[in-house]
Amino acid sequence: MDLSPERILQTGMAFWASKTLLSAVEMELFTELAKRPGDLATLQSRIDLHPRAARDFLDALVALGFLQRNEGVYQNTPDTEVFLDKGKPSYIGGILEMCNHRLYPYWGSLTTALRTGEPQNEAKGGGSDPFVALYADPGKLREFLRAMSGVSRGANMAIANKFPWASYQTCADIGTAQGDLVTQITLAQPHLRGVGFDLPEVGPIFDEYVEANGLVERVTFQGGSFFTDDLPKADVLLFGHILHDWDLETKQMLLRKAYAALPVGGAVVIYDAIIDDDRSKNAFGLMMSLNMLIETPGGFDYSGKDCIGWMQEAGFKDCRVEHLVGPDSMVIGIK
Repeated sequence: MDLSPERILQTGMAFWASKTLLSAVEMELFTELAKRPGDLATLQSRIDLHPRAARDFLDALVALGFLQRNEGVYQNTPDTEVFLDKGKPSYIGGILEMCNHRLYPYWGSLTTALRTGEPQNEAKGGGSDPFVALYADPGKLREFLRAMSGVSRGANMAIANKFPWASYQTCADIGTAQGDLVTQITLAQPHLRGVGFDLPEVGPIFDEYVEANGLVERVTFQGGSFFTDDLPKADVLLFGHILHDWDLETKQMLLRKAYAALPVGGAVVIYDAIIDDDRSKNAFGLMMSLNMLIETPGGFDYSGKDCIGWMQEAGFKDCRVEHLVGPDSMVIGIK
């Protein structure tokens, strides 16, 4: 058996590649190139690159597969043209902006988090909850919600097409954020009516997004807190990238609330980066759970088996796991 340190070194130094991409997003390189390609000298001026760094930076992005270079002219790859141009609705860079500004430095304290079990973000050492401040700032909230749409869109579109919607008439997205999940579902399923449920501060951003997608006749917003208020009545309740934010007691509480709100025959759909039952394959899901350690007092990701067990405790039957895209899967339960 041949042994090699290559994978160890690549993983241990993977932050080099990560920060190279995050800096390119921060400087809006891909957005600039979507306007028009450029050569080295032109891009140095357009995105304010120092001559010492410019060539290596751009060529590193070529080697990483995020840029193309033809006869000295740089341009986006098909993927970065679609997903990293701020001028397109398909832009997913918001989550990368958040990773760059917040998560990248906080993950530097992962060892401390592993030894203390405590968050390492702005709340560290008794600081204020960053999400309370976020929801109080309309501009920052808008950016955050757009980021959540970007990171979730692939799974949202998969749910819109994979779930057996023909059997249902209404759905409600719990913790809806900008409203992309209920938007993708109702765009794909014209017979459905949908509700987005979130804190009242989200309402204007949600309404704007729904209007932009031409869904104001079929999709509405309901303000409230799933801690203190009843959940909306609908045939299907959806929790997208929500359950992993909370401790076990809160996860179980939300599933009990969902069961109470649904009609007989109604369905709950939970989706996150569901960890495989053997806990050995979905590395992203396992690292997302470490991210919950960094970001929350008690949140954690979980396996499909875990989630089915909680659903069954709440009363759901016929529970199953279905893969969506990438690391994301949905867990379905029927009342």
